[in-house]
Amino acid sequence: MSEWYDSQQKQSSHFRKLLQERTEKANPRRELTAEETKRLNKLQAIADKLKRGENVQNRQLQTWLNEQEYEQLEYEWKEQLELRSELKDKPSDLKRYEEKLKQATFNYNRAEGYSSKGKYYTAKKFYNKSESLCEDALEILQEILYSDSTLRVWFDRDISFEVGGDLSADIVSLPRLVTSRSHEKLSDDSRLTSKQSVKLAVIERAMHNIGRDTTPASKDDVSKLDKFMSTDD
Repeated sequence: MSEWYDSQQKQSSHFRKLLQERTEKANPRRELTAEETKRLNKLQAIADKLKRGENVQNRQLQTWLNEQEYEQLEYEWKEQLELRSELKDKPSDLKRYEEKLKQATFNYNRAEGYSSKGKYYTAKKFYNKSESLCEDALEILQEILYSDSTLRVWFDRDISFEVGGDLSADIVSLPRLVTSRSHEKLSDDSRLTSKQSVKLAVIERAMHNIGRDTTPASKDDVSKLDKFMSTDD
């Protein structure tokens, strides 16, 4: 699972670098004025502090971000707060799946406990019960995703029901909700990011825009770049 996550991070980092190089080539930075150079240096210092995990006061951000950039910062953090509120109220269909998976995990852990004590017959009964509950959970998963594919965003991995895929009716391969605390969860909600990261993303975009045309050459490229710049490496 760690190798999968590392691979995804490397791919994202590489794609992000390519997008950044592409947008910089299409919209190169002109020679900066003394004031712009000072602002760029101040923003770089703020970015360095954020990367070190240090707190940056809003007062300082207001000083070196323009009005539009600071408003964007407030807007993006408000979106994060709304998303966190949304995640507290998960759809009932997801709760049905989560409860079945919880029961399967409980029985699996009991089986492991009996097995470690040498009580293999009793362990087998709980293993079988866990497997049956996993099959029920898989059926629920298929049902809810066929009914509403937008619910895929709630899960920690890509889900494919095709033959030969990674998905099967067992404790490890069944997807977890992004809100789960399970050790088997592969990733958190990709839409979630910390306040430090929101600040850093806005600062980096502001730095990138200094001395460049305000109208980007490709809106699609900038949109993709913003998406990657607002996620943690």
